[in-house]
This record gives sequence, C-alpha cells and structure tokens, in this order.
Amino acid sequence: MSERAMQELALLVLTALADAPRHGYAIAQEVKGITDGRVVPRTGALYGALDRLVAEGLIEVRQEEIVDGRARRVFALAPAGRERLALETERLAAAVREARRRLGIDGAPVTA
Repeated sequence: MSERAMQELALLVLTALADAPRHGYAIAQEVKGITDGRVVPRTGALYGALDRLVAEGLIEVRQEEIVDGRARRVFALAPAGRERLALETERLAAAVREARRRLGIDGAPVTA
C-alpha cells in the first residue's frame, strides 16, 4: 500500500464512526471507551482531526444544528473512510500477526 499509516487519533475517530454517526463530544467519548481511557482526545486535537478527515473525504458532516446556542455537527463515515478503515485494520492485523510470530505467542515457533 502506498498510503502512509494513519495517525492513531484519526484511526480511532474512523472506528468511532464505523457503526453510527456522532457529534464531536460523542466521538470523544467513544474514543475514550475504545481505548479503555488510554486516549482522551483534547478538544483542539479532536476537531483538527475531524476537519482533516472531512477535507480528505473520509468522513462527512451529516447534520448541523444549534444546541444551547452552540453549533453542533454530526459526523458520519464516508464510503472512502470505510474503505480506508478496512485497509488500516488489515495493515495493523498483519503487523500484529508478525509480532506474535516473532514473540512465539500462541504456540508459534520463534525463529531467531
């Protein structure tokens, strides 16, 4: 694959949107849950990632509304984002398989 590996926050945002559209705060909560609290995105980093993903065509703004006087955007995974997430998932799974093989995990022989 010629594309660079995706940054962790971008990968987590796509994962958070894989099953349902969400607004920013809900995405942040999903990311926190997905990582068991290891990643708690700061507001600026999250919205920077969302803006980049929209610009790249990987996610889209599904809805915009005003809630308590503040703008709220609901984001959804775009078809290109679903495809990219699937590619990243396969890339990461291959890396994990190789690491497990080299570590001799799951009965795989260590070759060194």
